[in-house]
Amino acid sequence: MRHGKHTFKVGRTGSHRRCMLANMLKSLIENDRIETTVVKAKELRRHADRLITMAKKDTLAARRNAIAELMVSFNPLTAKEARAAKKGDRSSYSRDRLVIDKLFGELKNRFTTRQGGYTRIIRAGDRVGDNAPTCYIEYLQ
Repeated sequence: MRHGKHTFKVGRTGSHRRCMLANMLKSLIENDRIETTVVKAKELRRHADRLITMAKKDTLAARRNAIAELMVSFNPLTAKEARAAKKGDRSSYSRDRLVIDKLFGELKNRFTTRQGGYTRIIRAGDRVGDNAPTCYIEYLQ
């Protein structure tokens, strides 16, 4: 029997699903709100809430787990970029570095007193092309 087993397949392979969720998580962290289908949003909510819980722990292990979940690939900074980053200039940072900084900085501080339920799903109607139910998923303020 498979009672209580949760699967999210959506007609994709496992690697495609993991990459899709990682990209959606990065976009959600970056923009605080994205539009997607209801099925994807419900699955994304599980992962997004878990990421915030990891960020609130703020340990090295939690940071590494979040990096693995988001499939972040850090390219090493050149010496010149590292000096600029120490002075506060983060223009040379990749999108992935900025996402991790925002997760463990701004979002962690925003949800310190909250014990869960960090996201909200707002239904938006049906998509024009295939009539799929769409919605907005966003982090709470």
